[in-house]
Amino acid sequence: MYELSKPWRDLEKYRRDRLREALYEAELAEEFLKNGLLRDAAGKAFQAVKAYLAAAAAQKREALAPHYPVEKAVQKRRVAVVDLIVAYMPTTRMKEVAARLGDNELELVVEKALDLRQFQYNGLDKESVFSRYVATEIVEKDVRDVV
Repeated sequence: MYELSKPWRDLEKYRRDRLREALYEAELAEEFLKNGLLRDAAGKAFQAVKAYLAAAAAQKREALAPHYPVEKAVQKRRVAVVDLIVAYMPTTRMKEVAARLGDNELELVVEKALDLRQFQYNGLDKESVFSRYVATEIVEKDVRDVV
């Protein structure tokens, strides 16, 4: 079994691991899409973007650090919050991190990925109350766009 490195131990290895994870998740999303498993494809596309964003954040860790200057206790040691965000890339912080990285294209990809995550859980919604997707073609397009 392969274990993901932690950014506070080896930032470069962590970045490479997350890029590899993004590639694997994207491949699974494409395979699910080919087989008509839209919700599964949406979930994997989201995971691919989340892993890629974590890798991008790891690469620009020093630029992100001033925005998250606090440390927290994790398993009896102090860890910078920026490293925790890079390590776990909470869904609630994805949009913020993408914006702080200053890459407009990445911000748009993250937006689509968050929409896909919502679709994964809620499916299609003709009234657009629980999901932003009303047609499968739009879901398929967004999955292809982000992977």
